[in-house]
Formats: sequence, C-alpha cells, structure tokens
Amino acid sequence: MATGPGAEHPESRDSSSAAQAQAPRLAPLPFEKWDDETRSILLRYLRRPELYLSGAPDAPPMPKALGLFAHHVQLSETFLAFTDLFAGEHATLDPRHRELLILRVAWRTRSGYEWAQHTRIGMQAGLTTEQLYAIPHGAEAEVWTPVERALLAATDQMIDQSRVGDDTWQLLASHFDAGQLLELSFVVGGYLCLAAVLNSVGLQPDPPTEPVDAPALPAERDPSA
Repeated sequence: MATGPGAEHPESRDSSSAAQAQAPRLAPLPFEKWDDETRSILLRYLRRPELYLSGAPDAPPMPKALGLFAHHVQLSETFLAFTDLFAGEHATLDPRHRELLILRVAWRTRSGYEWAQHTRIGMQAGLTTEQLYAIPHGAEAEVWTPVERALLAATDQMIDQSRVGDDTWQLLASHFDAGQLLELSFVVGGYLCLAAVLNSVGLQPDPPTEPVDAPALPAERDPSA
C-alpha cells in the first residue's frame, strides 16, 4: 500500500495510465516485422534484452518506443546513442539531477510516455515520492535544495524562452563545471525534442511492470505548469 505524499492525493494513480489510451498516429512496428539489421541495432538499447526475448508468459512486451524507432533505424540509432550517453559511463550529472530535468520536461509537455518511463527511473535514481509530487509545482516547491530549484528553473526557462536566464545560469555555474552545464542543457533539449515527437505520433505508455506512486499526468498541456 502506498504511503507518504501519494496517500494524500486522491487523484494519484499509476502514472502510465494517466491519459486514456488512443490509437497512435504512427503505430510501433511489431518486433516480428523487424529485419536483422533493425534487431541488431535496436536491441543494444535494451538493458536486459533476454527478458524481452525469453518467450516466457511473464516476459515484458517490447517497449513501444523501440517499435516506433524501428521505422527509421538509422535516425534512431543516432538519437538513441545521444540519449544513452546521459545514463552511461561518460555521463557527468548525478542521476537524480538528470531525472529531475527529464521529469519536469515530461510534466510541462504532457508527455505521457516520458512521464511513465521516468517516474520509475527517477525512483530508481533516488527521487522520493514526495519529490515526484513536487515536480508539477516546479522550482517553487519547498522540498528542493537550491541546486534542484535552479535545475527546475532552467528547465522551465528553456521550455518557455529557449534560453536559461542569466541569474539561473550563474547559480548553476557555481555548482556545475562547464561539461556538466553543457550536459544538463542537452538533457533538457534532447528530451524536449523527444517529447514533441512522442506527443505528435501519439505514442502511449508501455503497460506498467510495477506501480509507481506519482501524480497522474493531465491530458492537456498547461503552459503555466
């Protein structure tokens, strides 16, 4: 049973079912229709492909995003290598900070797929249930440290103005080095790009493998939140 902030929010439910399922404009390509090249390339981006390919009754379905990427494997290989860097051995940001940026992008853009994926990943990275419930309130929520407030403010400024403001940049520069500043900017920009694509094609979240106590994502984008 969920405890903590989620218990105080009657609207809370599994974040992957926040929006009513609709037929996507561009449906994921079923795995059985992937050619050998597509399988060779895209399966590299599954953490444990053997789980998906085991054929067991409880095997998770292939992620819908990979099925979408299968329509243009050369483009997708380049983009996935780009986003995969953020969680790889060459990443320089704290995983909690990375996920905070991505989740604020997902909330602001109403990207159901990103929100469902990254509430789970964010919890694994160390975000708390209280913090997940604070993400909709942005930098104004009381739970954040000064650095976390600056990260959230930078995300909103990139979404709203396509530029991090001077005061926010100075706060970030007092904590992060040049490489990290570049990386956090690309995390926001990269996932903002991905959210626009996923929303445009109408990709719905994957079926949940385990519940996450997080606020339900509203169906419509609110430019002020």
